[in-house]
Amino acid sequence: MDFKYYGLFLYLGLSTSHIVEAAEKQENEQPAIIPAYLLCGEGVVKAERKRPGHAVDEYQLRPCDDDKKLKPWHDTIPLGPIMPDRWRIVEAIGINTNLWDPYSGHNPLKGDLPIWGKDWFYNLIAVSDTVVEPRNFPVPVGVATTSRPDTLDTIGSGEGSVFSQSFIVEQVLYQGDTTFRPPDYEFRLTTVFNFNQVNFEERGLLNINPSISSNEGQKRTDKFLGIQAAFFDKHLRNVSERFDFDSLRVGIQPFSSDFRGFLFQDSQLGIRLFGNRDNNIFQYNIAWFRRLEKDTNSGLNDISQRLRDDDVYTANLYWQDFPVLGFVSQASVTYNRNREKGQVEYDQNGFITRPASLFEERFSRDYDVTYLGYSGDGHFGRLNVSASAYYAVGEQTSSRYRDQKDGIEAYFLASELSVDFDWFRPKLSLLWASGDDDPFDNTAKGFDAIFENPQFAGADTSFFIRQNVPLIGGGGVSLSGRNGILPSLKSSKEQGQSNFINPGLRMIGVGFDADILPELRVSMNLNQLWFDDTHVLESLRQQSSINKNLGQDISTSLIWRPYQSQNIVARLSLAALVPGKGFDQLYGSEYSLPYSVLFNLIITY
Repeated sequence: MDFKYYGLFLYLGLSTSHIVEAAEKQENEQPAIIPAYLLCGEGVVKAERKRPGHAVDEYQLRPCDDDKKLKPWHDTIPLGPIMPDRWRIVEAIGINTNLWDPYSGHNPLKGDLPIWGKDWFYNLIAVSDTVVEPRNFPVPVGVATTSRPDTLDTIGSGEGSVFSQSFIVEQVLYQGDTTFRPPDYEFRLTTVFNFNQVNFEERGLLNINPSISSNEGQKRTDKFLGIQAAFFDKHLRNVSERFDFDSLRVGIQPFSSDFRGFLFQDSQLGIRLFGNRDNNIFQYNIAWFRRLEKDTNSGLNDISQRLRDDDVYTANLYWQDFPVLGFVSQASVTYNRNREKGQVEYDQNGFITRPASLFEERFSRDYDVTYLGYSGDGHFGRLNVSASAYYAVGEQTSSRYRDQKDGIEAYFLASELSVDFDWFRPKLSLLWASGDDDPFDNTAKGFDAIFENPQFAGADTSFFIRQNVPLIGGGGVSLSGRNGILPSLKSSKEQGQSNFINPGLRMIGVGFDADILPELRVSMNLNQLWFDDTHVLESLRQQSSINKNLGQDISTSLIWRPYQSQNIVARLSLAALVPGKGFDQLYGSEYSLPYSVLFNLIITY
């Protein structure tokens, strides 16, 4: 043990002596003076870097010689030819201007390069939309005359056809980028020229005066030029480094109140403030619209007529990834103010549209109705969900008694559920629009939209949605408007007023979409339809106990895109309504199967 302690003491002593010697050497060591070849001046410069155990180095400066200093470059540097801008620089590798093929080369008509200044672009879109539509559904026998004088019936032959050709030209002039931030200014003008021809076997359906239309009142030919968009868009400001923004849009502009067009989807004159926040998580719209009159036969905006006394105020908020990732929620408040009481309006074919030929044709109504809505679109896991719910509350002046008002309380629910299995998507559609259970109790409980265009349950390939079957013997109205799903009993979807005294609708539908080929999609839908309440129909028809079963709407469609793009799209659809007991009670069980065939060709430049 003693030997170990002696060894330890000896080691500590030697270590201490080395430390003392190093400290004394550092005190006695003089700093090194090193020549500084890159610097000039007088004296020495001390280095800032220090090393443990060494003195700070000093650098001896050499005398300055002006002749040896670096002199600035004063000769012109050749830069070569002027480089083209970032849009035209690709011409060096063979990408040149091509006006006819937007996919090959630059096209100044498609906004590929500026046409004025550094950042003013022009975009031209031209569309040809052709519709050929044979159809058959119950129609009334002409009042003044008929093409079948040897028959005795109130239900006429519903054989007919529609041909419609539209040429759409959309022009856009904007300043700024569209890739990283919204444009600073945008001017848009969309004009539509429509030619249409309608044929029916019965006379008196196409014009109130059967002698005006050709072929003894069985054919009507018309044409019209409409303005579907004409607005100015000003980018007001950016509110974040991710280009969240506020913009203002003024003029005739398209707008949709929800994802599927259940409440208000139209192109109307208005002012709209819109933008987003939090990296596009939140999006908002605040808008006012004054409705334009529509051309009767084409459905296009007619700016030659005075504006309607019908205003739409709306505000909505979109919230992405709420309540779960991949689902978008939307809350909305929409107020429809109509002040057309006392007005009498006839369409261009001579039929009355305001007031509707429903109950008594005494006077048009005023109404104020507020729609509180929630809509969602997205997916929960593999389940795709699209849903909308509205509650309508307000009041309207009575169409039966002057100085009386009816309360409005109605609701609407719709949802589509689907699951994707590779190229195959089965889906389930559900809809419930409330109906009025008593047309004389001063409370209107039937839900009606402002201007619907539902992309739901087959959309315009469905028979019930596409065709406006007239309510024969109950007034000059239709069960539902063209491209509308609500049985609102309007005189016209385009020119009539909303009607909240209606039977409502319930629907359960199943269907599928199948992408057979990248160019070919097959869709099929089977929808079971019921009236929600038939008391309104029973009062109008003076007919008791009308069954709620409207029937089964069966439709199938083919969509062919030969170039796997939207430049050429051809659609062919077949639809039929298998009448239920309620349909037979309204139109007779001996009527043939109502059907609709649609061929649609869209060519886009």
